[in-house]
Amino acid sequence: MKRILIAEDDMVSRKFLCKFLSKYGECDLVVDGLEAIDAYMLNVQEKTPYNLICLDIMMPKIDGVKVLKTIRDLEKQQDLQETEKAKIIMTTALGDSNIVQSAFDFGCNAYANKPLDMKKITEVLEKIEFIK
Repeated sequence: MKRILIAEDDMVSRKFLCKFLSKYGECDLVVDGLEAIDAYMLNVQEKTPYNLICLDIMMPKIDGVKVLKTIRDLEKQQDLQETEKAKIIMTTALGDSNIVQSAFDFGCNAYANKPLDMKKITEVLEKIEFIK
């Protein structure tokens, strides 16, 4: 079973993503960036790494771009091959192209604008080859 982490401070978006993505794997939900890093590290220690991580850019404590950078740095330390790394999708209501560009610079696989809908998420999941 695939493992999915959803880091989203907005309850409606979090519930939507969980409901939609649960057919593709087991979902863990966190509400801020610090919890996202903790969940990532815990799953690495338990040898059950995440296959997919959905990160909201605007989150309390640590924003999504910093979480993305931290996860990619941790993957480097573990010497993971490209195929072993988590697929990371950034989500945001912001239309700021600088933030989106910095997310891609730090290694996100895709970006989805809010409000999220099934069609948009399905297209993103297909694009990053998480689903066929």
